[in-house]
Amino acid sequence: MRVIVTGGAGFIGSNLVFEILERHPEAKIHVVDDFSSASFKNLTGFNGDVLARPCEEVNWEAQFGPLDHSAQKVSAIYHLASITDTTVTDQREMVERNVEGFRNVLRFALKRGIRVVYASSGATYGQADGVMREDQPPAPANVYGFSKMILDNLAREAAAMSNLPIVGVRYFNVYGPREAHKGKMASMVYQLYRQMTAGARPRVFQAGQHKRDFVYVKDAVAGTLLAGQCDRPGVFNIGSGAAFSFNEVIGCLNAALATSLEPEYIDNPYEAFYQHHTEADLTRANEVLGYRPQWLPAEGIRDYVDWLKG
Repeated sequence: MRVIVTGGAGFIGSNLVFEILERHPEAKIHVVDDFSSASFKNLTGFNGDVLARPCEEVNWEAQFGPLDHSAQKVSAIYHLASITDTTVTDQREMVERNVEGFRNVLRFALKRGIRVVYASSGATYGQADGVMREDQPPAPANVYGFSKMILDNLAREAAAMSNLPIVGVRYFNVYGPREAHKGKMASMVYQLYRQMTAGARPRVFQAGQHKRDFVYVKDAVAGTLLAGQCDRPGVFNIGSGAAFSFNEVIGCLNAALATSLEPEYIDNPYEAFYQHHTEADLTRANEVLGYRPQWLPAEGIRDYVDWLKG
């Protein structure tokens, strides 16, 4: 088993790498990551190869094309690399980096007959209310969500002209181990944990009423690997299937930390493109992938806090 994981030194990518190795100790993994949103510490103990280069600059044929006989052939590409900072306002940089990197991956995969699983995002839904379903029209509120919408378009076109199962995993609000390097873009679960363990009141926008579909990274990785076994193309929501308010997150953190810190409510400077509510409909992921999240927010947050304390 030989696979390529782009963004493999990042948050979800590194968790995916180690889960593959846990399930398949003999697997050969090539990580492609430019380390713009990653940390070498996430790959401590990794026994594979790392190519430190942006996906749009990789000569995929020269780098991985020779690996095409039975003992070396790449069986799958998990494409998680992208600019993930949703506050980036340089539209050309965001779209060019995210889209052209994926275009290069697709070009190589189509030529070599390699299955592809790529990271889409719940940000493609934009400021929608209620449960979000894969067949509803995209309405991204920021350029990050727009770039992921274009990835979905490219994947759909590539799948239509080939027999390859090109599968998108539409991540919602992922949190969990190996995200600390992301700084301000780390999950709100991590941000609030840091504030509360420093003895500060946790700060959230407005009245803390906004709700997110918080999905534990262990579930996100499980869903990604199920997508790697899927024989039909498409995009699938990967979330917890539950909308959880920031006030509820603070309550779970207080319980896990044995604290009783009250939230501090502040104004929202990102109101123009802020998602007030995210909630994944998991019907399609359940029926096609067999995806069933094991970690609802309360249990996932407690497990994560235990990991952070350790």
